[in-house]
Amino acid sequence: MVSNASDPKKEKSSDEKRAEHDANRDPLSGRAGAHPVGTGIGAATGGVAAGAATGAAVGTVAGPVGTAVGAAVGAVAGAVAGGLAGKAIAEKIDPTVEHGFWRNEYSKRGYVRSGSRYEDYGPAYQYGWESYGRHHDKTFEQAEPTLQRDWNSSRGTCKLNWDEAKPAVRDSWNRVASYQTQDDQD
Repeated sequence: MVSNASDPKKEKSSDEKRAEHDANRDPLSGRAGAHPVGTGIGAATGGVAAGAATGAAVGTVAGPVGTAVGAAVGAVAGAVAGGLAGKAIAEKIDPTVEHGFWRNEYSKRGYVRSGSRYEDYGPAYQYGWESYGRHHDKTFEQAEPTLQRDWNSSRGTCKLNWDEAKPAVRDSWNRVASYQTQDDQD
């Protein structure tokens, strides 16, 4: 019997299409699991601020001009370091795996309304794991005001308000935060 698995004319199932869509392919190499957002997020968060502060402190020795130059150089160095940290965290978070996990688990959660579909909660789970990448140096409680503020602009077509989405966001956040805890113990 000949397999049709490599036949390009064979129509993909909806699960195969979803998995391909969720593979998060690198636009240059085509490899699954690319995380350009995590790299950018890392650069945009603490790295720039910490680098600028450090550079400014070092540059202060040379006076006001040294402070400005030191801050600029430090910001670039901080962005690179932050980008690498964000990339490292994002690399551990595979969107395909996370969607698969939550697709199987969501209905077992006490906060999920009876009759709800994964698509109702999926954006909240995704927001949780993506937000952890941006706020990995904070607890959920520390990041929550920002998460709540940004939920409406991040939720896409999700109909859940913040109070309804929050438990799913926290659940997903805690799951990916456990990856970091496991690495720290290794």
